[in-house]
Amino acid sequence: MKVTLISFDYFDFDKNIIDTLHQKGIEAQHIDISKFRYRYKSGFEKIKNFFSKVFFGVNVKRVKMEEYVLSRLESFGPQDQILVIRPDRISRKTHEKIKSFTQKYIAYLYDSTNRFPVDHLLKGLYDTIYTFDLDDADKYGFRFISNYIYIDKKPLVPANELPTDIFMIASIDERLSLWNQVSAYCREKGIQTDFICVGKREPAELDAGIVYSKNNLFLEAIENRMFQSKAFLDLIRTEQNGLSFRIFEAMAYQRKIITSNASVTRYPFYNPNNILVLNESTISDIKTFMERPFEPLTEEMYHHYTVSNWVDTVFEL
Repeated sequence: MKVTLISFDYFDFDKNIIDTLHQKGIEAQHIDISKFRYRYKSGFEKIKNFFSKVFFGVNVKRVKMEEYVLSRLESFGPQDQILVIRPDRISRKTHEKIKSFTQKYIAYLYDSTNRFPVDHLLKGLYDTIYTFDLDDADKYGFRFISNYIYIDKKPLVPANELPTDIFMIASIDERLSLWNQVSAYCREKGIQTDFICVGKREPAELDAGIVYSKNNLFLEAIENRMFQSKAFLDLIRTEQNGLSFRIFEAMAYQRKIITSNASVTRYPFYNPNNILVLNESTISDIKTFMERPFEPLTEEMYHHYTVSNWVDTVFEL
């Protein structure tokens, strides 16, 4: 079987799909459009593209990126299945050309359609559309599948051997207000945190318990900090419903999770001893939540959320 994955894999989550396909003996290729770079030939072309975007909605960078995708597919030849993640990044015209390379064209949406609409891509394009958003699955009739555990399972460590109580790293956005409140509460209660916010500029209002970083930190840079923490904090963006990868990292590390995503209570792995649903009124519950012992998942439940099972499901292996 020949499979191609097309995605914008800035944080290297999607490469785990390719690695897993290879482990299963499947010939798999990855077109990672996050690695595509286009340089303007001149200052004039840059100015021309500015007006093209404003007045005609045409971005030369996107045009060249889509040409790159098609040229890679030409070199691969016909595929049994093609999976595209975040299809909103590619025009319908190019999707139609991509579809001609395969017997089965699949899309996976790991963001809400409220944030990234895909209505223009729905009719007559995909054989199957998967989504990580329970509400989108109900609204559009998409097949539901969550994100997945992409790292090896870590040993269960007694909580008293871990120096940090709660870890979080995230970009600076509308989540900062709640994050500041959580940080202030933790400082008041003596809860040890490792909080890192990332952005171009340090926010004017940033709690003393949150460290600012201009540079993003990838898994290799934070995995030891995660391992030393008893719990992970997961704050979702407005209109997000699906579960972030932080939830599944907590599963792999066998750690607790404090999340503002209330939809987590709809999943079979939900356990109030392991998961605290956070909002402004439950911040005061953090201390007692942290004092309760962690309860490991069953092996059957854990396997259900692994990337191996995800690949088997999406590609119907």
